[in-house]
Amino acid sequence: MDQSVNTTPYKQIIEAAIFVAKKPLSLAALCRDVLADEDLSRQQVTAYISEISADYHDKGIELVEVASGYRFQARSHLTPWLQRMLQDKPTKYSRATLETLALIAYRQPVSRGDIEAVRGVAVSSQTINMLEEREWIKVIGRKEVPGRPALYATTTQFLDYFGIKSIQELPPLDEALLAKLAAMDEETLLDI
Repeated sequence: MDQSVNTTPYKQIIEAAIFVAKKPLSLAALCRDVLADEDLSRQQVTAYISEISADYHDKGIELVEVASGYRFQARSHLTPWLQRMLQDKPTKYSRATLETLALIAYRQPVSRGDIEAVRGVAVSSQTINMLEEREWIKVIGRKEVPGRPALYATTTQFLDYFGIKSIQELPPLDEALLAKLAAMDEETLLDI
């Protein structure tokens, strides 16, 4: 028997690590924390992840890559059946909250005043606080205007929650909102 053949079940180790992780597991964390003592390249680990993903191709769950790493999740087309077993009802968000979140996601970095200019109404402190508490948005700086208002952007938790890897994967905006954003850009340029 050839002693040079490695029989370590790397694929199973990686699959189990992603499965038991409390949050998405990044490639770096997988290599650093789980496979630190193993002689595997990042390319080999990525190849094992691809194999695992293929193994779940026709299953009710799938391995997906989101902004902060890899996770297993139920396939979206099964949601109507799975919701029946969930005790907690999904949180319903107000139109104002969803509009505010969308403006931050598509326009980031954006100030509260910028959001109000597009929406045409004041943004409630409760809305901003709730989005910050959910860790979907954060302050990333201050706008260089009098009063130095906070500039908001989305977080990796936002991306993870919506199952996307980057902001570029957001669906396209409708034409009416694009026109409002373009007008806001012109006003911002006039203020400079």
